[in-house]
Amino acid sequence: MLDQVDGPVASFTGDGAYDRDDVYAEVAVRHPEAAVIVPPRVNAVPSAAAETAPTQRDRHLQCIAERGRMGWQRASGYNWRALVEADVSRWKRVLGDGLRSQTGGRQATEVAIAANVLNRTLELGRPEYVRTA
Repeated sequence: MLDQVDGPVASFTGDGAYDRDDVYAEVAVRHPEAAVIVPPRVNAVPSAAAETAPTQRDRHLQCIAERGRMGWQRASGYNWRALVEADVSRWKRVLGDGLRSQTGGRQATEVAIAANVLNRTLELGRPEYVRTA
């Protein structure tokens, strides 16, 4: 995935499947300033250097220990991933999961029109969730 990015990367967000040393290392090599926002596995342990030179993953584990997993999600911005996934799902349900145009310029126009249609649809009203328990 990182080969497809030309410019700088601010953050790399993924699910727990990306909680691997090689993922953190590859992001650090290509984009040293990028934040890696990946939930550590439930049985994750800090690295040997966690006390002296903590890695991003070690800091995630420390945050989870202090605030809990939900607190880490809020602090790290991991919840943004769920919002994006919901938007993509909504796009696919309303507009379909593929483009109909064959050329790049027409595909760009199709995406712009589809985004405008979806945004107008959402302006009609969004659900308001209220916790009851």
